[in-house]
Amino acid sequence: MANKNTADTQQLPLLPLRDLIIFPHMMMPLFVGREKSINALEDAMSKQTDIILAAQKDAKTNNPEEKDIYQIGTVGSIIQLLRLPDGTVKVLVEGKRRARIKGFVPNDGFFVVNCEVIDEEVENPTEASALVRSVKSTFETYVKLNKRIPPEILMRVSSIENPGELADIIVAQLNLKLEDKQNVLEILDPSKRLENLLNLMTGEIEILEVEKKIRTRVKKQMEKSQKEYYLNEQMQAIQKELGEKDDYQAELEDLAQKCKDKKMPQEAKDKVNKEIKKLKLMSPMSAEATVVRNYIDWVLSLPWNDYSEDRHDVKNAKKILDEDHWGLEKVKDRILEYLAVLSLSKNMRGPIICLAGPPGVGKTSLARSIAESLNRPFARISLGGVRDEAEIRGHRKTYVGAMPGKILQALRKVDKGNPVLLLDEIDKMANDFRGDPASAMLEVLDPEQNSTFADHYLELEYDLSNVMFVATANNLGTVPRPLLDRMEIIYLDGYIEQEKFHIAKNYLIPKQMANHGLKDMNITMQDKAVRDVIRYYTREAGVRNLEREFANVFRKVAKDVVMNNMINDLKTEDGATTKAAPAKKAAKGKVAAKTKSAKKDAGYVITSEKLVELLGPHKLKHGEIEKQNEIGLTNGMAWTEVGGDLLAVEVSAVPGKGKFTVTGQLGDVMKESCTAAMSYVRSRGPLFGFDKEFYANIDIHIHLPEGATPKDGPSAGIALVTSVVSAITKIPVKRTVAMTGEVSLRGKVLAIGGLKEKILAAHRGGIKMIICPKENEKDLKDIPKEVLKELKVILVDHVDQVLINALDIKSPKELFKAQSEREFGIKANYTGQQVHTQH
Repeated sequence: MANKNTADTQQLPLLPLRDLIIFPHMMMPLFVGREKSINALEDAMSKQTDIILAAQKDAKTNNPEEKDIYQIGTVGSIIQLLRLPDGTVKVLVEGKRRARIKGFVPNDGFFVVNCEVIDEEVENPTEASALVRSVKSTFETYVKLNKRIPPEILMRVSSIENPGELADIIVAQLNLKLEDKQNVLEILDPSKRLENLLNLMTGEIEILEVEKKIRTRVKKQMEKSQKEYYLNEQMQAIQKELGEKDDYQAELEDLAQKCKDKKMPQEAKDKVNKEIKKLKLMSPMSAEATVVRNYIDWVLSLPWNDYSEDRHDVKNAKKILDEDHWGLEKVKDRILEYLAVLSLSKNMRGPIICLAGPPGVGKTSLARSIAESLNRPFARISLGGVRDEAEIRGHRKTYVGAMPGKILQALRKVDKGNPVLLLDEIDKMANDFRGDPASAMLEVLDPEQNSTFADHYLELEYDLSNVMFVATANNLGTVPRPLLDRMEIIYLDGYIEQEKFHIAKNYLIPKQMANHGLKDMNITMQDKAVRDVIRYYTREAGVRNLEREFANVFRKVAKDVVMNNMINDLKTEDGATTKAAPAKKAAKGKVAAKTKSAKKDAGYVITSEKLVELLGPHKLKHGEIEKQNEIGLTNGMAWTEVGGDLLAVEVSAVPGKGKFTVTGQLGDVMKESCTAAMSYVRSRGPLFGFDKEFYANIDIHIHLPEGATPKDGPSAGIALVTSVVSAITKIPVKRTVAMTGEVSLRGKVLAIGGLKEKILAAHRGGIKMIICPKENEKDLKDIPKEVLKELKVILVDHVDQVLINALDIKSPKELFKAQSEREFGIKANYTGQQVHTQH
């Protein structure tokens, strides 16, 4: 077929290319096998014409059509053509210039197209020169990273100054996708082509740098592994020459012997033997061998059937408990009951006890004493802040760093199957997306289930029925009900002053003196000074802060002794401290006599006056309530997680328009109590001598001080009513009275909780009279007799009885001014039931 060339277009045969693009100024050998392509080459050779080299859009297409070929290609000349024996043709072609395919000419033997040769012009020579320099520099960096490019290419590139030629030569050397190369081919402006090429090379350089880092790292790891392997082989060879046994095999045999000798269930033995067989088939250097070895070690290290011998001496146990703790009779009795039953029934399962109470009352130390009295090992598991269920049940072996849960870790630590395990702060567990640890604890603490406890790591059933679990909690309200149902709750309430005094004398002071190096010195603390620390420097349910204050005292005493060179003067001959000295022998807390002999007699005596020097002025008021009766101010009683507390309730009534305000950061329950109290007072207004619309002319403001502290609870009702009535009637409330109880709209006083903690707090605060609901009379038996002797407790079932006893009046008629008592349903017994009178 003859070529028909015009000034704008020319007809040339087309050679479709697969996965390849020929750029201008580029010489490339091709292997051609398709019949149409071979015919196109032969036609071009026979007529001495050029040929169009254009890429296919999809390399998998065997018979491409017009739509399957890119429109921009390269006009190339055939330099050499060689027919191979298998029928294919090897051809060497050289790209000349870019060309755009204008259309296909019908032809059966091969593709013929009308094409337009594209001329290139540089619009901005200065910018092009700058791009040429940048591209050459970047290509040099690329060649250093990519060792596949021959050095002569770099030499050729350095001599090219034409922007278009430079771009075409370099892009042919880059490892780019077909689409990226075609995009470069289709950029007709040489400057833009260089700019695009620069971006592509920069991206390729980043990839090559990362590949280089990876290759270097892998090479180092391989060299290290090869070195270790070589050294291990050498070591084994040396050991064999010396006649030593293979350590790894010896270790495996040792594990098998341990498994045989270990007292554990047959299921566990079978599991371990299976893992040992698996370990024999593994390379000792493999990661999986480490996982299997750790698992075997864990199973063999657990105390499966290894139990300590219990000591069933109930009298000795009572002695130990009494020596370690003052009071706490309920808990001690429960432990002694358990020991008595255990001595009679050998198959008794370990109980699950929960010691609930404020901080510092001795819950944790009591658990240690329980372990000592039973002659069992002790372990503590802190559950505060535990969120992950795997902390209890363990991790699956498939996880990296997997290990058993805290329960089995504690058993491995004590190496006995029947320890006393303290589950500390069981109320502080939380749950999130990692599971609910409280639910996992259900199986641990259920006597019916913990004999077959399943740890995820162990994958074996472990018997926890012989373990004695002792849990501690400050607030049982945060413990889930199903978990609470598994435990026997024993409440540890706060200590009264007398109990704190004995605890301080018998435990805290000797302990702190020993801790501060004063044990063998003639240093004493007067009883009055001990009580002053309790009264004026601490106010808590427990004794933790009290111990801190004693530590503070003896730190300062130690400093005083050392700075004044009194160590030898205070040393006792027998190494024991003397008993408390009378206050008269010490003047203002100083050492009684100035001479050395006098110092040895009196020693260093800490008096109340000396205590102020050591600890500073009194921090708290003890027994100092309001100096006079106040209108609208009532002493309420509150329960908190750390024990009881006194809660002042203030009410102000001023002329207004019936506005009702509540402040003090109150919760919803207490706000409802305020509303109920106001409704009751309004309904009883005529009884106090007011008209029915009296409340429309006054504004009532109820306030509970310490607004930064949230307050809530259903026991402030009668205190609110008393303050409101006092504010409206202008009758003061007795300053020595504290009260607790909820009120209904009918004036009935309802039962409340936490009475013991509240009464102990009122006693600490110097209150003389307690008003509480009659329904709580049963709770008075739990209150120490020493406290009740100093208090007057009034049991009431109606608010009117509260008002008669709380307000500063001589006769009920001063308050109830209505003519008919029966009309308003006033109880005949105004004063309520007095159960204890102050002695």
